[in-house]
Formats: sequence, C-alpha cells, structure tokens
Amino acid sequence: MANESPKHHQLEAKRKRLTWILGVSGLCVLFYVLGAWQHTSPPTNLSKSITKVACDTSNSAAVSSDPSSSSSVLLDFDTHHQIQINNTASVNEFPPCDMSYSEYTPCQDPQRGRKFDRNMLKYRERHCPTKDELLLCLIPAPPKYKTPLKWPQSRDYAWYDNIPHKELSIEKAVQNWIQVEGDRFRFPGGGTMFPRGADAYIDDINELISLTDGRIRTAIDTGCGVASWGAYLLKRDIIAMSFAPRDTHEAQVWFALERGVPAMIGVMASQRLPYPARAFDMAHCSRCLIPWHKNDGMYLIEVDRVLRPGGYWILSGPPIRWKKYWRGWERTQEDLKQEQDAIEDVAKRLCWKKVVEKGDLSVWQKPLNHIECIASRKTYKTPHICKSDNPDAAWYKDMELCITPLPEVSSSDEVAGGAVEKWPARAFAVPPRIRSGSIPGITAEKFKEDNDLWKDRVTHYKHLISPLTQGRYRNIMDMNAQLGGFAAAMAKYPSWVMNVVPANSNPDTLGVIYERGFIGTYQDWCEAVSTYPRTYDLLHAGGVFSIYQDRCDITHILLEMDRILRPEGTVIFRDTVEVLVKIQTITNGMRWKSQIMDHESGPFNPEKILVAVKTYWTGETKQKQ
Repeated sequence: MANESPKHHQLEAKRKRLTWILGVSGLCVLFYVLGAWQHTSPPTNLSKSITKVACDTSNSAAVSSDPSSSSSVLLDFDTHHQIQINNTASVNEFPPCDMSYSEYTPCQDPQRGRKFDRNMLKYRERHCPTKDELLLCLIPAPPKYKTPLKWPQSRDYAWYDNIPHKELSIEKAVQNWIQVEGDRFRFPGGGTMFPRGADAYIDDINELISLTDGRIRTAIDTGCGVASWGAYLLKRDIIAMSFAPRDTHEAQVWFALERGVPAMIGVMASQRLPYPARAFDMAHCSRCLIPWHKNDGMYLIEVDRVLRPGGYWILSGPPIRWKKYWRGWERTQEDLKQEQDAIEDVAKRLCWKKVVEKGDLSVWQKPLNHIECIASRKTYKTPHICKSDNPDAAWYKDMELCITPLPEVSSSDEVAGGAVEKWPARAFAVPPRIRSGSIPGITAEKFKEDNDLWKDRVTHYKHLISPLTQGRYRNIMDMNAQLGGFAAAMAKYPSWVMNVVPANSNPDTLGVIYERGFIGTYQDWCEAVSTYPRTYDLLHAGGVFSIYQDRCDITHILLEMDRILRPEGTVIFRDTVEVLVKIQTITNGMRWKSQIMDHESGPFNPEKILVAVKTYWTGETKQKQ
C-alpha cells in the first residue's frame, strides 16, 4: 500500500484548522447576540407612572408604595446598560426651597428688577441671578396643587389652588377676564376691548381679513392679559405667541399657560423680542398700553422686524375710535387724535398700507417686499433701512431705529424670502429658508429625512409613554428644536410645542420653524426660562446636555427643568450613555424616577433615551405662630 503524500496531510490540517476557527467564530457571534438580547429589556411603558394623583394634603410630599394607590409611581427603572454609577448614598438630595419661592421666576424677579432703570421699562426685562445667587433647591408646588384640567376644558377653567391669585378677578371684573367660582377660576373669554368675548371679537377680525383659509397661521399678541385671544384662535388653526410682563397684573401669563395656551413672560422695552425676523403672519394689540408712537416708533419698527412679508398688524383700544371712547379713557380728544396721527405716520414710514378701520379695529399690512420702500427713502429719510445687521439676532440684542431689510426680489409682486404654503400643508412643505439655501448644510432632502426620522421617533415614544398623544401632555417644550420635526410630528394631537433654539446656534433654525407654522423662542440654557413654575407637562431634551456640559453646571439646567415642569410631568432626554448617566445621578436627588432605554433603532446605537417622571410632592403650609 502506497504512502499518502505530505501535501495531502498539510491540506487536511489546514481544513481542520479553518473548520475550528469558523466554529469558534460562530459560537462567539451567537453568544454575543444572546448576551445583547438578554441585557436589552423591552421598553417600559410609562403610562402606569403617569396616573392622576389624589392630592393628599396631609402628607403631600410622600409617594405611596402601594401599587393600588393612584399617587404611586409604578416604574421599574432598572437601567438597560450594565454601567456602575454612584449609588443613592452618594447622590446629593436637593431640599425643597422655602414656600416663598413657590412662584419664583429667576430672570423676572420683581425684587431684583427694582434695582434696574425704569426708563423704557428696562427693569421688567430679563435680569438673571448671578452665579452666587443661583438656588440649589427644588421649587415647591402649593400645598393643595392639583393636576391641571385637560384641554379643551382647561381653556375655560383652572384650579384656584394652583395659582391662588384673585387680583385679576377683582381688578378686571367688569371686563370678564377671569372669575372665581368655588375651587376654580373660570375664563369667560372677555377682554378690555371685546366685551362680547374673544370669539365674537375674532369673528369681527375675520370680516376684515380672512383667518380661516390657512394663509394666517402664526400670530403674536403683545400685552396678552390671560391670552383669551390666543385661546380662541386655536380652534381656527392659528397659534399665537402671547406675552406680557410680570407686573401689577399678577400672574396673567401664568393663567394663560395653566389654561393650556402658549405664552411667555416678556415686555416691549429696550431689547428685541426673542424671535427671528419674518416670523409671524399677524401681530395684535388690544389696549396693550404699549406707546407705539413714542421713541421714534421703535416698538412698531420691532413689530415690523418680526412680521412676515404681507403680514398684518391689528390694533384696538386707544387711540382707535377715540371720538366714541375719549371720555371713558379719561383723555382729551386732542391727545388721542395726536397719538393716532403719530401711529399712522410711523406706519407710512415703515411702508405699511392701512387696510381698513372699522368699529373698534384698525388693520395695517406690511409690504411683500421692499422695492417701493427703498425708493420711498427719498421722501422718508427716517427710519433708514438697516445695514450689515443679522435680522434674526434677538438674544439680549437692543432694538434699533432702522427698518430690518427684506431679502431681495426680482419683481414687485414677489414675496421677499419666499412664500409659504397654506396651513396645514405648510407644516411639511420645504420652508423658504431651506429652499433658498440660506441654512448652511440643510437641503430639501435632509429636511424630508428629518421629518421621516421624527415620525419614527414619536411612534417609538408612544410605546414608551402611551398617554403622549392622548391629551395628557398639553404644554410641551422642545429644548433643542433644530428643524421643528418633533413639533410637526405632534401637530395632529391635542398639544402644542414651544420650540427652543439655543441662543447663538449655528446654524440658527428658529426662522425655519416659524416658516413651518410653529412657534418658539431663543434661549440660553445656562439661564432660566421666561416662564412661571409648573407650566409644562413634557420637556424634550435632545442633545442639550452635550451642548452645555462644558458651558455651565448641568445641575442648574436640571433644577430649572424641575422648576418649569409640573408635578408628574415627564422629560425625554436623548444623549450618549455617559451624559445620561451623569443626568440620572443628579435627578435621583430631585425626586424624579427615571430609566435609560434603547434608541428607536435598537441596542447598538450609541445614543440612548432617558425617560424621567417628576414625582408628586408639594410644599407645606406655614403654621401660624
């Protein structure tokens, strides 16, 4: 029998070695997949944790451990990733602040404001605490705090114990702003210039300019009261940014937000409003007491900046229809006529056209472009058209006595900057700023991809938080809104989104958000928000802490989030595991319950989701000595 060749033995050895390598590799892959599957628990449904709370004032700070209790937080918040973090013994527990801070608005604190110049109401602008003045405690809710009523009931009613202020119900009793009925407030929809109610008043406006054909979507209400105008515009698919200062009309913006109506603390003073140029389709002032004719028309110049080309300005109250009302306004006819003439003159110099004056209403319209306006500078030397200025710059930026230039056009009937679609198509149509290529790095294709991405994300969120789209969360804030994709994906549900673009972002996308028919504001998250405590149901923080972790102490950002979040409110964080673990370590000491979960694309994506719920607790009533 012939011996086998050495070459044959070598081939056999190579085959066995290759088989062994492939076998071991296959087993490694199998055990890796099994391990990943084992350590990735399915998303926990948070709906059980967001049950309505029975407000037990006898032990308001306690959270029941009984699963049958409606006030218990039924969450299994084990992390999905086997990462060791500081245990609870090493976590800083933040104490509650004194009850005197229950209504604290850090950057609009009346006591701090008194130190500043009263000229042009500068003392009512934002004046934030210094680093040494920042609080390291949790702002308490009032002892009998209740979950706000659901929309649309909240439009007309709010719990008295949540905002225990009767001043407006007395001061504005004749005007029907607000009434106290037992344990709740009722909002009849009245206003100083709409005694028949906001609904009828809006119908009067609709007879002058169409509010129902989708052309007008975004509005701004200057000096809004309790925001009844904005509240009743919502059923006409118009969303208004209502603002008013924190002044003697105590808590007016707070009432608006408690009703589920968009609003901010703000004032026409010396600085630009925190919105981009060409943002609003309509601006409104109903006896808002803003001196439009003074300071060389500076406040109307600022309204012109934020109005879209072709947008409307509506004015009711003094001096409009002064011949009828001058006695009731306790002013002379000469004084009121002079004021109206001055307003008319500023409007002409801004190239506005007076559309109509009928009854108590006057309406002006901004031009579609500046072709004729530039030519008219030969007649009107002031205000001149601004040069080399960023029209969208609006964070601590002083107002200017010049007209914000509109983008150039090639014909007199062309809309400067590009026309927007009618609502609701406007929400998903490519915005003009993207269409024109003025947002670096954002193309029409990327915009559409972003819409698809947010549609998937909201579907995923619905699995994590089942009440998300059922009206449980009315007031939502997106802390890093980017292109407004989250707001667009939520548009069909009974909620609204305050889209925040971090101040000095590059690129600045807030103008895009307004072109889509949504509202928002600039904000530096190293400072407090211009709102009252307990005004938002849900906060969305995508990538916020990666942006700010090297700029300021993230503890203060989280404490500010706690201040503006309602008891039992929810926060969705999106970030890397390392950042989320830092956040969770801090929020464990803030009476929040939280859980890290996988990205919607699966466990292998490095970005994760942290869902947190603020537990129900309240401050204690001070005992009388």
